[in-house]
Amino acid sequence: MAITDNGPHPNAFDIESATRQNENYRTVAWTGKFLQVTLMSIPVGESIGLESHPGTDQFLRVDAGRGRAVMGPAKDQLDFEQDVSDGWSVQVPAGTWHDVINTGTAPLRLYTIYAPSHHALGAVQPTSEDAEREEAAGIDEAPSWTVQPAEEEPDRHA
Repeated sequence: MAITDNGPHPNAFDIESATRQNENYRTVAWTGKFLQVTLMSIPVGESIGLESHPGTDQFLRVDAGRGRAVMGPAKDQLDFEQDVSDGWSVQVPAGTWHDVINTGTAPLRLYTIYAPSHHALGAVQPTSEDAEREEAAGIDEAPSWTVQPAEEEPDRHA
């Protein structure tokens, strides 16, 4: 299924099929003025990466595979743990350190909704290394027409 991020215009697609078919670490499916939808595929034994978004609430939904969601107030204090699988959702409050680790035997397929938008319009990042490289280079930034917090701290990665 081909996904085209048409920016802040009306859009509809079969998110479950698209999520299950997505083989990229991250594919931005839709970017709005206030939120963004991305599809993710996490290889066996890997994770989304421990991180915290000070100005961004995040919603994740698992559509295939098995994983473990961990969250907490500090990167060394992840006092919330929950096994997740198809149909589970994870809600991450702004500023919370979080990670989702693939504990299964197949890719973990999920989608996430960021509010506000977090990534570049239509970004496709085949691997987590590609995502990290683009973020470090300043390529993976939300479009200027999105609404961002006034004084947002930068994202934090462990």
